[in-house]
Order: sequence, then C-alpha cells, then structure tokens
Amino acid sequence: MLTELGHFSLVLAFLVAILQATLPLYGAWRRDSRLMAMAEPAANAQFLLIAFSFAALMYAFIVSDFSLRLVVLNSHSAKPMLYKISGTWGNHEGSMLLWVLIVALFGATAAWFGGNLPPSLRARVLAVQGAIGVAFLAFILFTSNPFVRLAVPPFDGQDLNPLLQDPGLAFHPPFLYLGYVGLSMAFSFAVAALIEGRVDAAWGRWVRPWTLAAWVFLTIGIALGSWWAYYELGWGGFWFWDPVENASFMPWLLAAALVHSAIVVEKRESLKAWTILLAILAFGFSLIGTFIVRSGLLTSVHAFANDPERGVFILMIMGFFMGGALILFALRAGAMEARGVFGMVSRESALVANNVLLAVSCFVVFVGTMWPLVAEMFFDRKLSVGPPFFNMAFTPFMVVLGLILPVGAMMPWKRGQVVRAMRPLRYVFVLALALGGLAWALQTGRSLVGPMGAFLGAWLVMGAIVDLASRTGQKFNAGRLLRLPRSDWGKAVAHGGLGITMLGVAGLTSWQSEDIRVAQIGAPFEVGGYTLTLDNVEQLEGPNYLSTMGFVTLAKDGSEIAQLRPEKRIYPVAQMPTTEAAIDYNLARDVYVVIGDAQQNGGWAVRTYIKPLTNWIWIGCGLMALGGLLSLSDRRFRVAVGARKVQKQVPAE
Repeated sequence: MLTELGHFSLVLAFLVAILQATLPLYGAWRRDSRLMAMAEPAANAQFLLIAFSFAALMYAFIVSDFSLRLVVLNSHSAKPMLYKISGTWGNHEGSMLLWVLIVALFGATAAWFGGNLPPSLRARVLAVQGAIGVAFLAFILFTSNPFVRLAVPPFDGQDLNPLLQDPGLAFHPPFLYLGYVGLSMAFSFAVAALIEGRVDAAWGRWVRPWTLAAWVFLTIGIALGSWWAYYELGWGGFWFWDPVENASFMPWLLAAALVHSAIVVEKRESLKAWTILLAILAFGFSLIGTFIVRSGLLTSVHAFANDPERGVFILMIMGFFMGGALILFALRAGAMEARGVFGMVSRESALVANNVLLAVSCFVVFVGTMWPLVAEMFFDRKLSVGPPFFNMAFTPFMVVLGLILPVGAMMPWKRGQVVRAMRPLRYVFVLALALGGLAWALQTGRSLVGPMGAFLGAWLVMGAIVDLASRTGQKFNAGRLLRLPRSDWGKAVAHGGLGITMLGVAGLTSWQSEDIRVAQIGAPFEVGGYTLTLDNVEQLEGPNYLSTMGFVTLAKDGSEIAQLRPEKRIYPVAQMPTTEAAIDYNLARDVYVVIGDAQQNGGWAVRTYIKPLTNWIWIGCGLMALGGLLSLSDRRFRVAVGARKVQKQVPAE
C-alpha cells in the first residue's frame, strides 16, 4: 500500500509542478500578485510530495520488499543496513528520484528564504525551477518508474553492485546531486533575470550564495568519489579522467568561474552578460553529465543505465532548457550593458582572467571526453583519450591560474598596479621559489611537476595568508584579523585549500614508487625504505561476501609501524569480486598494499605503493569546501535580508 501511495504522490507532485511552472509566470507577466503568490505553496507542496515518495521507496529497500522490481534488482536481505538505504539511490530510477527531490528542495528553500527578492523575480525563479521539476518528473514517470511491481516476487534480491557497497559511495551521490542540482537555482535566477530584462548588483548578490552552495556540495561530492576510487578500486589512483568523473568536474570548473564572476556583478555591475551565460552553461553541463551517465553513450564504471530511449528523453530536456535559455540570452543581450569601467590592470581584469582560464579548462575536458564519440560517429575510428592527453592539455591552465590568484586577490578594484600588488608578496614569492628549488634538488631524474607543484602550493597558501593579513591595515592587527568578514576568511581558506591540493597532486604524481612481486609467507621484502612481511593469508566470511585476507606487517628500521589487512572479496549473489586495499595513512605518505591471487609456487601476488602527500589532496578539498561555507555564513547576506524585510514592514506615508 505504501508503494502505491509513493507512486500516487509522485503523480501529484508532477501536477503541482505544472502549476508551479505556469501560474506564477503568467501572474508575473500580468502583475497579478495572487497568481505570483501561488509559487511558494506550490514549491512547498511539490517538495513534500516528492519527499514522501522518496521515503516510501527507501522504506521498501529497508524492509526488503521484493515485490518491487527495483528492490529485487538492487538489494538483498543479507546486505548491511547502510547499503540497503544507499541502495535507494544506487540505481538509475532511485537516483533520478533523488535528483528531483533535490530540485524540489532547492525550490522550497528559495520559497522559504526568498523573502528579500522582488515578488516578480521570486515568482519567475520558482516557475523556472518548477519547469525543471516538470521535465524530470515526466522523465521518471514515463521512462524510469521506480515503483513497478512484480507479479511473482522472488524470495530474495540480486544484490547491489558490490563496488557501491562502501561508505564513500553511500554518501558520494547525494553530495554530488546537491551540487549538480544546486546549479539549477543559478540557472533559474539567470532565466528569470533575462525574462525581466534586468541584471544588476542586487541580482549578483542574490545568485552568489546559491552558486557557492552548489560549488561546495560539488567539491565535497567529487572529493568523496576521488577518495573512494583511491582506496576501493585497487589501482592506487585518485583520478582517472573517466568520462563520468569529467562529467562532474566540468560543472565544478564553471561554477567556480560563476562564483567569481558574480562578485564582479555585485561589486562593479560589470560582466553581466558573461555571468548570465556562465549560469546557463554551468547547469547545462550538469545536464550533459546526467546524459552521459544515463544514456549509455559512454561506458564507465560509474554509469547507471544503457538505454537509448532514456538518453533521447534527457537530450530533449537538455535541448529545451539550454536552447530556450540561449535564445532568450540572445534576445536580451542589449539589456545587460555593463556600467562599471575598469582598467587592464585591476581586480576585475584578474577575475576575468580567472574566468577565462576556468572556462577554457572546462572546454578542454569536454573535448577530451567527447572526442572518442565524435571520431567514431563521423570518422568511423575507435579512439581512446586517456590521462596523458588531459594531464598535458589541462595542467598548463591550472599552473597559470595558480600563478595569478594571489596577485589578483591583492589588486584594487577599477585600477591598480602589478608592482604595487606584488610588493607585499615579494618575500612569499621568493620563499615559494626556494621550496620549489629544494624539491628539485632533492629529487633525482624526475619531471618538473613535483617542484612546480611545491612552488604553486606554497605560493597559493602563503599568498592567501598575506592577503588576509593585509586586510587588517598597514600594520598587522591580530584583533582586527578576527573581526574580518567571513567572506574574506572564506576566500583565503579556499585559495589555500587549492594550493594544498595542487601540492598533493604534484607530490603523488611525481614521487610515488611501486613494487609488484610474488611474496612468500614469512619472507620480508623492501619497498621505498620500508620492510613488509606477508605473515599469513586466511579465508574469512563477511556479512554478504567471502574474503581472502592477507596479514601484512609494515616496519621501518626494525620497528613495527602497522598491521595491514588487504583483501580480495567475492560477493556470491552478484558473483562479482572487489579489491580492498590496506593503507597506512600518514600526512607525509601512504603505504598502499593490495593482495592478488595465489601463485603456483605457494606465494601470493602483492602490489605495494609508497604515495607521498596523498592525503593533502583531500585535506585541500576539505579546506576549499570549508572556505565556501565560511563565505556562505558571511553576515552581509543575513543583514541584507533582514534590512529588506524591515523595509517591507514600514508602512508608506
């Protein structure tokens, strides 16, 4: 009964979304306050209905209701509870239901906290958000219904993909979707502003928190996915330039550009057209990511579906929203004339350079991701574009971005001088160069990537510290430092986090060592200055898997450091193996051990990696997300909302 109610609730949400997408928009055109006011209750109702539907589906997974086809295909009674719950979104239909739930959540949040918006703009924003809900609810109901019943339920299910039965993958999709779908709010604000024909400083302030929130969620989601790939897949990498990895990375790059561009609109009322275009493209690339994952167009370990019918439906949705928004953008280009004038050397110019580098980087990733498909369709050639291309084509843009970030942050608005901006940074620059030179001197016969990463990491981190300190005045004042706006702290923390991530990536890429051998039980072997001993291998049984577990002692200079437990698991229901690496984590390095198959001579295949600075990658990502959260908590946003509400309450004389 609950399943039928969940399905019925989804149908009702579809009807409510249609009302939300049409009546407020018509009311804003007619200046009818009653129709415009319908947007808020409609957004709330849509969210509550979809939330009930999602809860009904989750309950079916929790109680192992095998009369539901989706539960049979993606669950099993012996599966741990965490993975029964995450199985709700660990499939195509359930993940799409989570997708529309987050669309509705953002719409409802705009209704709850949008009291500072002009009524017509709020109505149009919620109407566009409702239209996105209509499209994807129709997609679910007509092609991907999660509530399909089976006439003859089986005794048990077919289990969830074993690769997804991991805490990292349990939380990775919700954060990623919060980022993907959060960009729909920036899109809705952009389209609403185009319909009204007005983009001003207030619009820049309104759109920035939504974009920043989406970017923070995307950062966390991508970091979780990268960490999962590192410890779960057994190959020891954190990023493979997989098409689905790229599908989440491209919106992240454009969202970062949009956050910085919206600052220029808010502060100087410049870059209006560019900011609107970025808002459209950022959400457009989120739709492209959805298309890649669900159409079967490109194969990936992360892909959800291989169904051309669904792919065509998503392509139609993408064409409607992207095509319609770009046409509207072309028609309204004259209404987005910039007011602020700035010199070639200014903070505005630095932010323009930042935007260009991020946008071109996104385009490079897009070309590399889609080129194999283009070559096959139009030239009948099978091509593979892998990490060497992306590393070579993408890295230079990030190097230039890292070089200009500290200088751009020190530039004044409107007009500045490079020499004057560099003056507080001169000692930092010399010290960063010295650290890069030290890295070059310590390494032997290796690439320039490591020293360059050391230089850029130090340059960004110390540059962020100097920028923060300079805001206290000519003489450093610790008390004033603590009273700085949180947005200043957020910018410094995020830029420093980027530097730490760059350093981690460069260190891992340049200085890791690898050893592959047949290890005999009880025979120690040396790798990178460490001594490893395979003490034993045992066959164990887990909750829903069988495990071949190695017991490895890690030592250095005769002292034991850790006991490692690498595993090979087999999930009997899914008949699928997984590799569970054993990792000794450390800020300076990770020792990463993977056990393979038994060999004819009685030994076991063992792979060992020494990975320097790996954890700095995720520490940096965490700092970037923290910086975004600090900026979101800036009191200026709260004060602006409160001030507008007070103004509304004062009666006109």
